[in-house]
Amino acid sequence: MTLLRSTLYALAYWPLTLVFAIVLAALSLLPSRRPLCAGARVYARLVLALMRWTAGIRVELSGMDNLPEGQAVFAAKHQSWGDPFPLYAHIKPLGFVAGEHLAKYPLVGRILIRLGGVILSSKGGEATRSRLQRSAEKLKREGSHVLIYPEGGIADPGGKKTYHKGVWHLYDAVQAPCVPVATNLGLAWSRRDFTKRAGRAAIHFQPPIEPGLDKDAFMARLEAAVEGCTQELVEEGLG
Repeated sequence: MTLLRSTLYALAYWPLTLVFAIVLAALSLLPSRRPLCAGARVYARLVLALMRWTAGIRVELSGMDNLPEGQAVFAAKHQSWGDPFPLYAHIKPLGFVAGEHLAKYPLVGRILIRLGGVILSSKGGEATRSRLQRSAEKLKREGSHVLIYPEGGIADPGGKKTYHKGVWHLYDAVQAPCVPVATNLGLAWSRRDFTKRAGRAAIHFQPPIEPGLDKDAFMARLEAAVEGCTQELVEEGLG
């Protein structure tokens, strides 16, 4: 049954993604960004529906009462290719930080940039920090929330990668609360495995970190919050 569900999901997900890549690319040519953002949100919600009705994965968001008033930076654990969909579907307006490798796919780079994405090199450096600073100031003026994955890549459930300092530079530039986000979605949609495992996956928003902390204090508090809660969710398993 697991293999059948996973196959059905793949047969639906990839054609849907191809169709929306073409549609969103066309919408990205419009002067206004609103139709593009609306189209991307429809796509995210359709992917969530496919996850539930073909693969049997139900994604539940909790801790919504922790979301601050006004703009926020969402610093999230990254365990699965499916992680961005529930966040983009439920939080708006949402800008995000993405790796430059995503921009290499046909049509994707323009779509991401027009959606408010900040495309950065994983190598870091002064040029990357300058681009992040300029983009953060633009997002601040627009009042957009910002999603960033501080590890810069996908970690296996129970695993951890190095937290990059770019998340602090973003938080410092935007001067908004930072919401640590934990998840165990990797238990259901693993980056290493074709099969999808049915169950109730969790995404949890934790109490925000107030603006103004220095780099070391912020990084220590963020990593402790994200990793501690994520480990609890992984140990609980899929519902």
